[in-house]
Formats: sequence, C-alpha cells, structure tokens
Amino acid sequence: MTLDLRDYLRVLSRRWRIIAIVALLGTAAGILTSTVATPEYRATTTLFASLQSGADTSQLIQGNSFTQARVQSYTDVATSPAVTKPVVKSLRLKMTPTQLAARISAEAPLNTVLVRLTVTDTRAARAARISNAVATRFAQVIRELERPEKSKSPSPVRLTVTQPAAVPPAPSSPNTALNVTLGLAVGLLLGLGLGVAVETVDTSMRDSKALAECLEGAGGPAVLSSIVQDPKAVRQPVSLRDDRHGLRAEGFRKLRVNLQFAEVDRRPKVIAVTSPLPREGKSSVSVNLAATLAEEGARVCLIDCDLRRPSIAPALGLVRDAGLTTVLVGRAEVHQVLQAAGSFSVLTSGMIPPNPTQLLGSTYFGDLLHTLAEQFDHVVVDTPPVLPFADTAAMAPAIDGYLLVARAGRTSRSQVVDALRILQRVSVPVLGAVLNGAPARGEGEAYGYAYKYRPKQSRKARLTALVSSRSAAGVRSRGPAAKGHGAPLPVPVPVSAKTRP
Repeated sequence: MTLDLRDYLRVLSRRWRIIAIVALLGTAAGILTSTVATPEYRATTTLFASLQSGADTSQLIQGNSFTQARVQSYTDVATSPAVTKPVVKSLRLKMTPTQLAARISAEAPLNTVLVRLTVTDTRAARAARISNAVATRFAQVIRELERPEKSKSPSPVRLTVTQPAAVPPAPSSPNTALNVTLGLAVGLLLGLGLGVAVETVDTSMRDSKALAECLEGAGGPAVLSSIVQDPKAVRQPVSLRDDRHGLRAEGFRKLRVNLQFAEVDRRPKVIAVTSPLPREGKSSVSVNLAATLAEEGARVCLIDCDLRRPSIAPALGLVRDAGLTTVLVGRAEVHQVLQAAGSFSVLTSGMIPPNPTQLLGSTYFGDLLHTLAEQFDHVVVDTPPVLPFADTAAMAPAIDGYLLVARAGRTSRSQVVDALRILQRVSVPVLGAVLNGAPARGEGEAYGYAYKYRPKQSRKARLTALVSSRSAAGVRSRGPAAKGHGAPLPVPVPVSAKTRP
C-alpha cells in the first residue's frame, strides 16, 4: 500500500499517542544509555616525521615526499606488539598488549608528515600517560625500522613529539546530547512506522465514512448521525440539559430528523437501540434519543430492556428495583412503575431475572409494548448487545425497527456486519446506524462551524438554563399516572402479589 502525504498526516492525527509514546521511549533509551555507559577519555599525542639527510632544496623536496609516503604506513605500527608490550610493562598496566592495542588509534592526515596517536581510557590521567608512553615507544620502533641494516649510522627518519597528550578535562563519551537526539529520531521513525502498521490493520469504525462504507458493502442501512465524543457525557447523560446547542445535542437532533425519513411508508413507533458488543454507548444513545424526541412535544417512553447489565436507572438517578420485570411477572401494572425523567417517561429494568431471553420473547412483553405504543407517541427500547446474547433478536416481533450503534475506534467491520446479519434474519427493518464517540476533527469542518454558529446567551440566560436543567434532572413523579402530555408519572411502589394466569 502506497501512502501519500495526506495519509501520513492522517496517521499522525489518529495515532499521535502511539508515535509520542514510542518517541518518548526512544528519548528515554538515549538518556539511559548515557547514564549507564562508563565515561571514556581520549588523549592525543602529535608527532612530526622528518628526514635527517638532505642538504640542498631538491633533496629536501624528495625527502618530504618520501616522508609523506612513509607516514601512511607508520600508523599500523602503533598498535603492533613491538609498541604495546613495552608500554604495558613500563607502566604496569593491568591489561594485555592486545587489549591496549584496541584502545590505540593512529592517523596520518594526507599531504602532511604528522602522526596522531589517540588513546582511550576510563581515566583521564591514565589516558594521557599511556598516550605519551605509546608515542615515545612508537618513535623508537620507527627509528629502528628505518635504520639501514648492519649499519651503525643513525636512522634517516626521525619522529619528534610536537604536542604531548594533556589530561582531557571532560569525557569524550558518552555524548548525551547526541544519544538523546538519536533516540528521539529513531523513536519518531519507529513510532510513525508502528502508527502506519496499526492504521493498516485497524478495521474499526474510525469515522462515519468508514461506517457508511461498511454498511453499504453489507447491504445495510445508512448512517443517520454521528455523535461526537464528550468526556462530560458520563456525568451529564442527557445532552439537551447540559448544552442545548452543543455538538452532541445537535447530533441527536440530526438523528431524530433522519429517523422520520427512515421508513416513510410506516413510521416506526417502537424503536430498539442496540449495538454489536457492550460498552459502545447504546444506552447513552437511547436516553438522548428519548429526550430529543420529547423535545418537539412528543410523548416518549424509554424502556430499559437490557436485563443483563441495566444502566439507565443509575444514569438518570431513578429507582431500578421495580420496573419491566415487575410488570412481566405480574407483580405490578405498568402505570405503577413508570417514572418521569424530565420530559419523558422511563420504565426501568426492574430486578435482573435468570431468564432474560424468555421474558423478552414472551407474549406478555409484546402486549406490554403494544400497550405503551398506544399511550405514547414513541417508545425507545434499550436492548442488550446483539452478538453475545439472543435477547435483542427474541423481542423482534414487538419491535418496529432497530437502530444499530457502533463506537468509533472500537467496533470493527466484522462486528458491524455480523450484528447486521443477525438483525436482518428476524425480518424487522434496521432503520439506520449511529456512530457514537466520533472524533470531531474526523467528521470534517461541519462540527467546528456548528460550534461557532451556536446562539449567544447572556450570563443570566445561561444561569437560568443551568438551574432549569439541574431541576429537571432531579424530578421525581409523585401523583397518579397522567394521560396527558407532560404529566408527571408515579414512582414505582410495591403492590400486592398478582400473578398472570
């Protein structure tokens, strides 16, 4: 797969956490390497090579050319045993001549007659002492090698120390700045590569476009809305109460409008909200869909049919012990356990039964939904996830349509397709899909424009709206069940045991 600049920028925006973590690890590795490594010092001695013979200019020029050619061969002599053995013995070093040779480096710059001997050691003073001793012995060995055989005349080549080694003030290694820079660079490259790899193998629904393509390929419905991620949603489950013109609230209004056109011939009244797996936000979508439908003046009832892990009652601060299961086993009438949550009514789950699938697939459940559909304009049903349990498919005869919720970055393509296949087998239309937790940047510029286009409120108006929303969140019904719109509904109360025939 070939990636262009836009693809890399997309990887940076989506996988920046991975890239940042790997880059930090690379930087930490560079710092750790510098901290753990033993400091080493480098001491250099410079020698000058010259010929002792030659009186006229031509001889001097020839001698200089001869010396430049010879010094290139002298560098190999610096690490020979003839140099290292006497140095080890004279300085009483606790190392072998071979180990000393590994610490010596010699170089002869081109077009010069200079030889530089560098010794590396863990101690600064010892590095300088060894470098000077090696230079002295090196000059002696060269003189002996250049002396004519069987001749008592002195060697024509002389090596003179022009710059003895000094004690280095600072270690030459480790180079902390270099190690940190290299670690950061390698970390960034590895992080980018890892981000590209993760992006390539990632099959999750990253944005509404990916979800729409997945549904289209499986012959499924359209994406009705995208709900942006909001950290405050956990503390304030009803978006309309928190921020009426926020991005999440507008996303649910868009869902309400698109639902009206999902089934033009037969408007669905009983809408079941489900998801492929848990923790994808179906309950949050159910609550806000009910609140959004009630916003335009409709009578709405929200039912918590997730008898595996009910969450609507604690999210809205309602009583859970008496609810759906209480009615299904005949211990109460539905009007006795309905509760009010601001502008809509709620039928909580009740006690968790041992046989959820049988209860939700029973005739009593179908009759209950039919009764509520006659009393309310809309009935929103929060169901268990499709893939782990058969509860959602079992209640199909009592449902007018399903709404499939997928979570951005979590729900995979295969999970969406499998859930869609299960719902399509029960012959109940899937009205559409909702992408929950969508990134605002990934959904284009429309969200940013919507945020800027929101109406301005005075400080007094914002305070009034805040007080009203807090008051609405704490409403509890106390009177008998009212049949008109907006009437308060009673808190569930225990009644005498009454079983169905």
